Amino acid sequence: MKQEEILNIEAKGCFDFFWNEANTDPASPGYGLIRDNTAVDTRDFASIASVGFGLSAIIIGIERDWISFKDGKKRVLGTMKTFWNNAEHSEGFFYHFLNLQTAKKFEASYDCASIIDTSIFLNGALTAAEYFGGEIEALFEKIYRRVDWTKYYDEARNMYFMGYNPETGGFGAWDMYAEQMMQYILGVGSPTHAVPAQIYDGFERSLVTYGDYTFYNSPGGPLFTHQFSHAWFDFRDVRDVDGVDWFANSVAATLAQREYAMDNPDQRAGYHGNSWGVTACQGPNGYVAYGTPPYKDGIIPEGNDGTIAPAAAAGSIVFTPKETLDMMWYLYENMPELWDQYGMLDAYNLEGEKAWYADRVIGIDKGVTLLMIENYQTGLIWELYGRNHYVKKAAGMLGLERVDA
Repeated sequence: MKQEEILNIEAKGCFDFFWNEANTDPASPGYGLIRDNTAVDTRDFASIASVGFGLSAIIIGIERDWISFKDGKKRVLGTMKTFWNNAEHSEGFFYHFLNLQTAKKFEASYDCASIIDTSIFLNGALTAAEYFGGEIEALFEKIYRRVDWTKYYDEARNMYFMGYNPETGGFGAWDMYAEQMMQYILGVGSPTHAVPAQIYDGFERSLVTYGDYTFYNSPGGPLFTHQFSHAWFDFRDVRDVDGVDWFANSVAATLAQREYAMDNPDQRAGYHGNSWGVTACQGPNGYVAYGTPPYKDGIIPEGNDGTIAPAAAAGSIVFTPKETLDMMWYLYENMPELWDQYGMLDAYNLEGEKAWYADRVIGIDKGVTLLMIENYQTGLIWELYGRNHYVKKAAGMLGLERVDA
């Protein structure tokens, strides 16, 4: 087997998660919603971020002949109707978790709608609008126009609120570099409730260095923050108004994580050049936002206990193709316990007397893995997202300019 064949095995597993772990009852208010994860005790726990990745996954499934165009379009159209008619929202922003059957806020969900998870959903919906056109595009337009980005804009601080409550207003702040780059594109590009392009100047950019690599890191240092926006917007050969190359930044952050694993300062079992990658994932003690140094302002994550998430490396394949392929090959050859019907399980930990493997896959980790594999192999999602007129307009307003390679 060639190394790159591992990518196709993993990609098909990722797609199968999004296709199979969805509400497929056309009479249900929650038709098209996708589970957050495959744990047996979360059957009705749907994630709108999962849906965003899943809408893009369906396009990939059609293009790879895993499903028919007719079946894929039917699922996407029904999902878009669910989000326009049934999914609970506030000011157009959807709640992070919805009940898979009712499309109402899940009982254990956060007390406010989520700007970042809504943005992930919108990225998938926008990509589907470009691919299918017609009624799907019209539904995207209605959903997008309903989102009032100004409610999440803290004008005094020139940044997005982290959360918003209609009764009490905004709270928290997206005041740092993280996964929210997509929010600037979507918010500035809005045809109805746009935020000013100057919001892009509002978040802090702090250069940090680990080993041979200097880059802008996010608090706590999980790798997903360097991946999620890049899954849709093609930052290759793009510079912002300050000359920052965010693609190169993600390359450096990813290589720094691999160097951290090779340095292995805490002497964790399993860390080495073909076993690396720390991000938010399921650990032995629950879901943890694992990260690696250098940490911002002394913010230290809950502790690197030796848990490694395959999506951290696999979701970075566009940044570090050789290093990612080497790791995926190593995992395929040496850890059969890590693989199930949906590809690689969410995480593993080799500390202690017995190796630990996650009992689930998680939608956002499968999603970033699948989209990045597709972008690495064909550039499909990058191309669809980048040709959208709202994205083009916003990129120009934000000063994200493509330069000659």
